Amino acid sequence: EVQLVESGGGLVQAGGSLRLSCAASGSTFDDYAIGWFRQVPGKEREGVSCINSSDGITWYRDSVKGRFTISSDNKNTVYLQMNNLKPEDTADYYCAAGPRRYGTSWMESPLYFDYWGQGTQVTVSS
Repeated sequence: EVQLVESGGGLVQAGGSLRLSCAASGSTFDDYAIGWFRQVPGKEREGVSCINSSDGITWYRDSVKGRFTISSDNKNTVYLQMNNLKPEDTADYYCAAGPRRYGTSWMESPLYFDYWGQGTQVTVSS
């Protein structure tokens, strides 16, 4: 079993930056893909980015490409660097762990992730 704890959320003005951290315990990152998801009230949770720490394969949703960067310290923490934030990035952000699979098309779906953190709130003011 994997335990995940997110941190780094907060309030930032549009154009600003935040770095989210996801600290894992209970297993090694090599066995899992770690994804970042976000959710706003009344909407479905959506995939933002994902990384396979074992081979470095990453995935980003189109709306964050060029602004967000996911990385891993290859030990127990995955980061999501978020630059040029926009008001539409406002959401609760969650990290999640799921068994690694072939390709990247599955990475945007919460259904493939078994373990979830408690979430951290990101608010971007205009």
